[in-house]
Order: sequence, then C-alpha cells, then structure tokens
Amino acid sequence: MRIRSFIIAYALVLAILLFADRRPGAHQQDRYSHVVDLTDGPNATAKHATSLETSLEPSESRTRIIAPAAIIPGTWTAGQIPPERLVAPLVVMDLKSASEASPQISLDDIAAWEAQYGIIPPGAVVAIRRADGRDNGAASDAPAARQSFPLPIARDAALFLVEARDTIGFAVETPVGIASDRTLATQLALHGNYVVEGTASFTSLPSTGSLIIVAPAKNKKPGEAPVRILAMVR
Repeated sequence: MRIRSFIIAYALVLAILLFADRRPGAHQQDRYSHVVDLTDGPNATAKHATSLETSLEPSESRTRIIAPAAIIPGTWTAGQIPPERLVAPLVVMDLKSASEASPQISLDDIAAWEAQYGIIPPGAVVAIRRADGRDNGAASDAPAARQSFPLPIARDAALFLVEARDTIGFAVETPVGIASDRTLATQLALHGNYVVEGTASFTSLPSTGSLIIVAPAKNKKPGEAPVRILAMVR
C-alpha cells in the first residue's frame, strides 16, 4: 500500500514538474535577442551587438551622465550612484511635436503612452526619442560648439514620473542644459534621478520591454562623467 501511495505521489510530482517546465517561465521571458550600444562618440563601438558579451568599459564619448551632485553638491556623484540604479527597465517615449521650437513630453503624452503600453514600471529609465530622427546635435567633434537644449519633458510630467511612477532617470539624444529649469533639476537631484545626455539615436528601440545598462566613468568631476549606455532588447 505504501509503495502504491509512493508511486502515485511520485507520478503527481513528475506531472507537475513537466507541466511547469512547459510553461513560459521567467527565464524564457527575460531572454534578450540582442544588445544595442547607445553610446555616441568617436570611440564608441558598433551600434549593434549580437550577444551579451559587449564590454561595459566606458569610453571618452559625447554621451555623458549628469548625476545629482551636478545640481546639489553632497548628493550622489556619477561614481556613487548605487549599482542597482544603473540597470533598469527602459521606457521609450516619442516627441510628437518635433516641429515646435522646444517640444516636450506632456502629462497627456504619458497618459496616452500608458493607455497603449501599460503602466510605467517602477524603477524605470525614461528615454525620450526625437520623432524626426534628425541628428542629435552631438555630432560635432568640438564639445564647446554643441548647443544645449532643455530637458524635453514638461516639469509637471517629469515630476509625475519621478513621484508617481518612481522612475530613476532620463535619457535623451541631445545635450542638455539642465540648469535651464533649476526647480525641476533640484527635484530630480533630491529624488536621486540622473540624466544621460547625447546618446545615439533611439530609432531601433521598442517602446517597452528593454533593459538599460548605464556604466559611468569614475572621474574627478563630481557631477558629470562620460558614460557607456547599452540597451538589451527582447
């Protein structure tokens, strides 16, 4: 009788294991098909990689991270940002009004994005993509000649993302004059948010489902540093 009970129990456990193995588990859902290098600069490597073996060593590129310490001394420098905040879900939003002088993501744009793709996951980095696909302004070899732009998101929209969606950073294709809105910059720094500026184009990225990896260089500047930025795409 005990042997029969043991056989029945063993068969049930085996059936459960086989059933679980056939379901799309987390290890299958988290697989990524390729890596996109979003670092923009003369020393950046190829934009596309076929595996996860791409080096994370940052180069002297036009892509830079603006850490909280660039706004409020005493907060995190680029090298002090906790590692868990440098690997995050990536959300990509499009600027719809690229013909305007200073197009910005609005609260309505966020609502429309979430209506289509779902609620923005907590701990995400929000990338803002230019709708026209034009050069991002970082192509010049002379950094001093670059024109800086305001962060392309309205203050109320950015604060909504930071406070209500617990986002940890923004990534943009243009150089950013973060001090153009001191109030917003201060709030971003107080919440530990960083901004990655001057990235390569986000054209090849889907709106959701990717993972971003940000690897800043530990240099002497407290607030800004060259950065290597990669996107793992499903």
